[in-house]
Formats: sequence, structure tokens, C-alpha cells
Amino acid sequence: MNIFKSKMKSLQLITLIVILYASFSSSAPAQPRKVIRKPPVTNVARATTTTKNTPLQNTQNNSSDNSNGLLVRLKVGFYFAAWYFLNVVYNILNKKVLNILPTPITIGTIQLGIGALYSILLWILRLRPTPKLNKAGRSMTSRVGIYHSSGQLLSMISLSSGPVSFTHIVKALEPFFSACVSALVFGKWMKWQVYVTLLPVVGGVSYACFKERGFSYLAFWSAMISNLAFALRAAVSKLAMESRDSIGTNLTSTNVYSIVTIWAFALSIPLIPVMEGSSLLSHWTNAIKSGDHSVQSLTQAVVISGLFHYLNNEVMYLALSNVHPVTLAVGNTMKRVFIILASVIVFRNPVSLQTAVGSAIGIGGVLLYSLTKQYYENLEQKE
Repeated sequence: MNIFKSKMKSLQLITLIVILYASFSSSAPAQPRKVIRKPPVTNVARATTTTKNTPLQNTQNNSSDNSNGLLVRLKVGFYFAAWYFLNVVYNILNKKVLNILPTPITIGTIQLGIGALYSILLWILRLRPTPKLNKAGRSMTSRVGIYHSSGQLLSMISLSSGPVSFTHIVKALEPFFSACVSALVFGKWMKWQVYVTLLPVVGGVSYACFKERGFSYLAFWSAMISNLAFALRAAVSKLAMESRDSIGTNLTSTNVYSIVTIWAFALSIPLIPVMEGSSLLSHWTNAIKSGDHSVQSLTQAVVISGLFHYLNNEVMYLALSNVHPVTLAVGNTMKRVFIILASVIVFRNPVSLQTAVGSAIGIGGVLLYSLTKQYYENLEQKE
């Protein structure tokens, strides 16, 4: 209990720092571009104005492009680093909460509700511009809300049914699902060589799960279906962000995720009485009666887990606004290395040699997939 309380205090400080950052990121609404009508250019004016750039001007332009590209890469790198950190903390804290309160649907819905409340408060306090959706925007974001709710609750079921490391080994297959969704649902096919590199991903994960000590069919299939849900979420979310001007106003990447969270929370509420009823109350009472936890410590744990769930996904949306959904899936898989290592250290779950080898093959396959995909994309751009 003392360790639990000390961890909570440090997490409260980290949460405060992250909230301050997240509250003001993307807070300024996008300013509409002013259209300046230029007078028609005559042949004489065109002849006098179209002059070749000097070598000095070309050098300055190239230098500007290089600096802009570096800034973009640094920004995306920061988003991924923040996303990794927040996600590792969330997974550890979330597993501790589920160990005490084994009600994944209820806890998952509460976490979505905390994120929804956080978003609404930011709009009320005008720390972020309030988004507005038209009919097409409501339809698109509600679809993403279904995928987000499904992925979140299924992940919670998987985490509550087995070790954190096992769930994330299975979820390393997300690039495979993302590639399938991009091809079969959205018609975005890649070179066949790229798909071949997914074979070691599938094979490595399968080998890691075979005869795994913590294997659970419920944990396995919940994680597998959540992979599909999150792949659909990323693809449709990217589509929404790319068409933001036609589906509403003030639709920054963070506002898109806020709307998706509200939809997901509303859709998850009816599942609580159907699947878990009031079991949270009985587990809560038993935890208090045991003397190992207080009402305050449990409340703080649930609230902070909800904030970390929201913030890590919000930063993920910031990353998604700058990269392809498949690239995000690859980054998501690499992130799981840190989660698996952290979970093994914190929870001391034994990992067999077979699991370690299979995980290494799967994650190595993800890296090969990423490099192969990037290679053929560069070739297409040159052509």
C-alpha cells in the first residue's frame, strides 16, 4: 500500500505537467487564409518577372526546405517520445487498477468518461476552440467512436485476462491489420514485396504465443479483435483529419480525438449493465475492507489512469496528423517493446526463451516492413 501511494504521488505530478502541455497544444484555432486576388499578368509583365533564381537564392531556398524538414521530424519525434512515455505509464497503472478492480468494461468506460469530461472542460474554459460538425462530420466521427470504444474495451478485457506482456505481444500484429484495412477497405495497395515482410511479423508473434505460460484464449482473441478496431480507427481518423474543412470547423487533430472520445464514452455506457452489472461496487467494497486501499487511493488511481489513457491517445492523434496510419502502426509496435520490458520489471511476469525469440522476430519483421515500405514509396516519388 505504501508503494502504491508513493507511485500515485509521483504520477500526480507527472499528470499535472502533461495536462498543462496538452491543454495548450493546438489551442489556437486555424486562421482562415486570406485570398488576395492578383491582377492578370500580361505577357510583357510575365517576361519581365520570370527571371531565373541566382545560385545564392537556390542555396537559400534549399537551406530553408532542409530546416523546415528538420523541424517537422523533430516535432514528430517529440510526439512519438511523449506517446511512448504516456502509454507505458498508462499500461502499468491500468494493470494495477484491473488487478484490484477486475471489471474491464466498467473501468474502460470510466476512463473514456474522464477523457470526455476533460475535453468538455477545455472547451468551456476556452483553452481550445470549440469544434462544430456538420452531418457528414457527425457520421464520420461516430464511426471512429465505435472503433475506438471497441478497441479500448477489448484491450481492457485482454489486459485483465492475462499478463500485460502477453497482450502487447499479440497487439504487435497491428501493422498487419492496418495494411489489410488500407488495402481491402480503402483500396490503398502496396507492392507485394511489402506484404511479404509481414510474414515474419505474423510468424514471430504466433511462435511467441505458442505454449506461452500466460496464454489465455480470451486475452488472445480480445487483443486480436482490438487490433482490427484500432486499425479501422486510425484509417478513418486520418480520413477525417484530411477532410476536416468539409466536415466541420475547428477540427484540429486533438479536437477530432476529443469528439471521438465523447462518442466512444456514450456508446460504452449501455454495455456496463449488460456485461458487468454492479460488480465494480462489490470489488470496490472488498478492496476497502481488506485495508490495503483507501477510497482516496482507489479514486486517484482510476482518475489518473483515465487521464493518462486520454492524454496518450491525444498525443497519438498529434502524431497521426503527421504520418501515414501504417507508419503509426509500426511505431505502435515498436512502442510495445518498452511496455513489455516495463511490465516484466514491475509485475515480474516470467518470459520464456520462446516468447522472447518470437517477440524479437515479430518486432524485427515490423522494422523490415517499415524500411521496405519506405523504400518503395521513395521509388514511386522519383518516378
